[in-house]
Amino acid sequence: MSLHSVHVPTREEVVSAYTKPTSKALGTLCLALAAIGGLAFIIGLFVDPYRAWRSYHVSWLFFTALSSAGVMFVAVQRITTARWSRPIIRFMEGYVAFLPVAFVLLLVDIFLGKNYIYPWTHEVPPVAEKVMYYSGGFLTARVLVAFLVILLLSLWYIYTSVRLDVGLLPEAGSKWAAGLRARMRNGFGDERRELHSTHSLQGKLAVFLALAFGYGWTILAFDMSMGLSLHFQSTLYGWWFFMGGWLCALTSFTLLVMAWRRFLNAETLIGENHFHDLGKLCFAFTAFWGYLTFGQYLVIWYGNVGEETHWPRLRLMEPWVHYTVSAVIMVFFAPFFGLLSRAAKVYRPTLALFTTISLVGMFLVRYLEVYPSLYGVLEHNPFGIWEVLVALGYVGLWGTCYLAFMNAFPRMRVTLMTSPYRDEVQIPVDAETMEPLPAHE
Repeated sequence: MSLHSVHVPTREEVVSAYTKPTSKALGTLCLALAAIGGLAFIIGLFVDPYRAWRSYHVSWLFFTALSSAGVMFVAVQRITTARWSRPIIRFMEGYVAFLPVAFVLLLVDIFLGKNYIYPWTHEVPPVAEKVMYYSGGFLTARVLVAFLVILLLSLWYIYTSVRLDVGLLPEAGSKWAAGLRARMRNGFGDERRELHSTHSLQGKLAVFLALAFGYGWTILAFDMSMGLSLHFQSTLYGWWFFMGGWLCALTSFTLLVMAWRRFLNAETLIGENHFHDLGKLCFAFTAFWGYLTFGQYLVIWYGNVGEETHWPRLRLMEPWVHYTVSAVIMVFFAPFFGLLSRAAKVYRPTLALFTTISLVGMFLVRYLEVYPSLYGVLEHNPFGIWEVLVALGYVGLWGTCYLAFMNAFPRMRVTLMTSPYRDEVQIPVDAETMEPLPAHE
């Protein structure tokens, strides 16, 4: 055998590797956490409604941005025609399952909780332009439309990806999705033609999703995070916010790949090279998040305009400063220096340690986006049982959605891993005639 030969798994090998059913205890644990968090939130509405709603808002921002960024990362694999991620990217496609639930939670947030979360409901913005911008009807409409566009494009994209495998594989998966799988198979044609037509469609969807993601999350970041301080504005805030979600998507994805590899005994399909690549991505976007954070701070610092400086200044005062310093260390310094070496990236305990630290640190960042803007200067930091229990509820709800997806559809991109035509998609063809397209097209 040549030293450069690569083992290409058969379709049967891949199917047998991913078909192991998940533990019912794990699903029960997720449901229990969701129930505990939901009950805590309901009790909090009577005991301390401001804390309950604001902790709800923090967790919504964290988990929704993470999930949406995960789908966007999947689409980027198509834009770049990546091949390295084929055995693992379905583990991230499952992030889409939380987004429909997030839309329902957004309706609850924007209609039922607005008086406890958003200052524009009871304060007059300081300038006339913001009075119009933060009017309730205008803000509600653009938030809902922005998220709905992202949601629909995300669902459409992942549907096309999953259909390519469901259409070629034997019926299997959770009963709740049997009708959806049947619809995917309806009209499914020749493997080669379906592969190219799906690839062509995804090329268009991925670009539109990228535009919707960048523009939509800038709107959502301005309205649901930056807008909690009516006196503050930063044009970089949207980038800083959604790239934080992007980093969370990568760190959580890394942890899930490790967990799935061990659970499925998929050492032959998921190798050291995948962890090295994931470690490099986590390291790179840790550096990029740090660059955006410092870039935003530096401009505010040398501009020295009161409407801007009060936002970071508040977070560098008691009782917030300890959380701010901890968040910066956890999201930037620890993973940046911890993942510098190749050894730290491929050794799974260190990779798991630094990605977990980063993920928890980013939750603190979301907390610091919301709470100081709404509470101002306090004697004691309002972080306690309500924030923890509501966050655990979101963990359980996210996990329930994710497991439902992963149990309903093939857990790997079987077609792109095993099809004899899998590498033809590197060269665009006309999906009707199957003839290569000219380079300029």
